[in-house]
Amino acid sequence: MYEKDQKEVLIIIPAYNEEKNITKVLDKLEQPQIRSMADVLVMNDASSDKTNWIVKGRRRTLVTHVFNLGYGSALQLGYKYAIRRGYQYVIQMDADGQHDVCNVPLIYQALKEKGENGKAPDIVLASRFMPGSTAFPISGSKKLAYRLFRFMIKLGTGRRITDPTTGLQGLNRRTVLYYSQFNHFDDKYPDANIIMQMLLLGFQIREIPAVMHQRTEGVSMHSGLKPIIYMFRMLFSIAAILFRIKVLKIETEGKLSNELYEEKV
Repeated sequence: MYEKDQKEVLIIIPAYNEEKNITKVLDKLEQPQIRSMADVLVMNDASSDKTNWIVKGRRRTLVTHVFNLGYGSALQLGYKYAIRRGYQYVIQMDADGQHDVCNVPLIYQALKEKGENGKAPDIVLASRFMPGSTAFPISGSKKLAYRLFRFMIKLGTGRRITDPTTGLQGLNRRTVLYYSQFNHFDDKYPDANIIMQMLLLGFQIREIPAVMHQRTEGVSMHSGLKPIIYMFRMLFSIAAILFRIKVLKIETEGKLSNELYEEKV
């Protein structure tokens, strides 16, 4: 149920050691247009810096992990919060300032617009690489990875996704409910693998162009040797999802529809 003054949309921001960026992000979310349409939840994944105290000082809703559980786990706990509080939509964005808040109203609008099939999307992906997106330079290794992920998604589902690793997404309640349940979401790197999964399960996904910026402060979660670990994990996860859904048929659209009638989180 809605609480007094609760909005229809919850913005979830996973944060880990983002004291240099989180203030600027929260400042931009104070815009009247954003405040009138969305509540904000910061998921502090056991930051060792002042992230926790900065958010508390801003009187924003905050959940803090005692131990660092990973990006995906931070998001999933946020989804559980959204379901229990009765939010109809979730928009997830990063705490590092790369995701411009001007995208938030556009994602919300896209979540409510019906397409040619008469249905509104379950998931809206804000893409860095569509016509209309702002220029976003990336390294040669990342270009190669994105091409590989696009190829695998196209091969497995027939859909071309221009930005298979975007963290700026809008989700309807049906999607949030699915993600919030056990074993339905990657606890570390929910990227191209989860997009593949949702397409195979029949969820409606729409991409829209986005305004994004380069990180200027702090350290990315893909620094050091983490990109190598990320690539191996992602390729294995994509292969496992294809095998589970297309070969073993453990999950199907019919089974999924029945499961989502019961909102157990």
